[in-house]
Amino acid sequence: MPQLSPKVLLADDDSAMLRLLSKWLESAGYNVQRAVDGAQAAAMIEQDCPQVLVTDWEMPHMDGLELVRWVRAQNLPNYVYIIFLTVRSGLDDMIRGLDAGADDFVKKPVDKDELLARLRAASRVLELEKRLSLLARTDPMTGLLTKKVFHEMLVKEWGRSTRHHFPLSCVMFDCDFFKRINDTYGHPVGDEVIRRIGRTLSSNCRGSDVIARFGGEEFAVLLPETTESNAAIWAERIRKLVAADRIMVDGKELAITISGGVAQRMVDNAQPDQLVDMADQALLVAKRSGRDRIVTFSSMLGNTQVHTADTDPITLLKNVPASCVMTAMVATLRQDDKVGSASKFFLRFRINSAPVVDSEGKLVGILSEKDVMSIMLWPQWWNTQIKDVMKQNVVCYDEDTPALSIYEFLCRVTIRAAVIVRDGRPTGLITRGSLLRYFSNLIAISQHADLIPESERTANMPTRTEILAGPPIESRISQTVGCLRHECDDLQQRFDTKGDDLVPCMVGGASRIQELVNDLLSLSREANEVAHVNRAEGENLDSATASGSLMAAIEAMGLATEEVLEESR
Repeated sequence: MPQLSPKVLLADDDSAMLRLLSKWLESAGYNVQRAVDGAQAAAMIEQDCPQVLVTDWEMPHMDGLELVRWVRAQNLPNYVYIIFLTVRSGLDDMIRGLDAGADDFVKKPVDKDELLARLRAASRVLELEKRLSLLARTDPMTGLLTKKVFHEMLVKEWGRSTRHHFPLSCVMFDCDFFKRINDTYGHPVGDEVIRRIGRTLSSNCRGSDVIARFGGEEFAVLLPETTESNAAIWAERIRKLVAADRIMVDGKELAITISGGVAQRMVDNAQPDQLVDMADQALLVAKRSGRDRIVTFSSMLGNTQVHTADTDPITLLKNVPASCVMTAMVATLRQDDKVGSASKFFLRFRINSAPVVDSEGKLVGILSEKDVMSIMLWPQWWNTQIKDVMKQNVVCYDEDTPALSIYEFLCRVTIRAAVIVRDGRPTGLITRGSLLRYFSNLIAISQHADLIPESERTANMPTRTEILAGPPIESRISQTVGCLRHECDDLQQRFDTKGDDLVPCMVGGASRIQELVNDLLSLSREANEVAHVNRAEGENLDSATASGSLMAAIEAMGLATEEVLEESR
């Protein structure tokens, strides 16, 4: 009996020959299936793929040559070793059969010992093919699937989830402080840590689950027919098992911990990679939240609070609405516009993404430079409508949302900006840059950070009410206007002494002016807010009108800055 006894499919329209061959092979320990013609053999291969196909050449419906060509054209789960049984002994026929995809020939009348010997040879080939496939598909250190194979399985499970409406969840794990382990104990210990985590994962998964080493110390697990809540329960069990494991290093126990992110496929997810990205974002939050924990993507959509001391600078953002921090919207894109016009839009305003609105001005999506680049190799890509390329899952917040909530969200995820809306219409953007600029301005104005010692700053941290009250906001506007005047004078001076190329001397100054204009827009909104409060109290009745005029003047200044940038080009 051979070392490997593969499943053998016999295909022959001669029933006596089928019975004889089946008796020989079954007595030798092979698992044998029978088909009376090529068409039936093809149907059986689709249902349960064998390792070896022994087929006659001359058969009704589909002959042996057609069957071989059909097998080689299919994407089967394993390689099928094909042996022809035929009375054809001519060289031309052998070449035709080999070119079609056959691996071996046995001439009729069939000799039992020769057939079994050729099947043993087939078993050796199949064993070697299995080893090579295993090396190509699995990580040599852990035996888990590779990242490439994981993505192949993700596409298949995504399709199955779409057809049958099954839930599909993904869990991303990362070993905490792995670099420190490598640096402290050496790479052999680090390798053992990776193997331990891999064994824990593989021994606690179902046969239908897909486990992969994603790279370095990161692992990915695909859980078909599993909701996010159940996936989180399983992930928490894995976390505890890993934490309970110990590795002995020089007589001391080394504790291992992992962080995990869990996500379930959502209705608006268009691509399989989005599921992995959501799980990865949740993993990032888990690591930034202290490690050794599991975080679900759905929990990130809630409004969590950062607990800080009253003297921490972050208290300045409490109760500040998003409308006071956002960068004013330069313009929006229409969903029916062409991608070509969007690319010109990005180049003109030097931005990398913009909200997309419908005919009523309501937010329907967002388009980025990356989205445009993804289709630039298409024929006539510039005539593609924006709605066919844009992403529909936009992160947006109402103008009244506390800026602190948006700050927390942008700290947790890889998304770089959130769209601010009023009645469903985009009015501005809050990016990491705009938060940093606003936050820095608050601290600089309220504390005179460059003049007051550190000990005095924390002791005299102003409240939000103090920052918005009268002189501070006027002082900030005055200071920003002064900076703006200085930048304009400097730009004029550089223009007067320009060389042949306008771009170096114009773009840098115009960019700084544009940022200052955005700051003034935010400050004017704060002044408008204060003016309305004062008017409600019967004070400074003309303040609202003045702040409105200021805002209009600043927006006009912003348009003038954009014209300067355009003209410099």
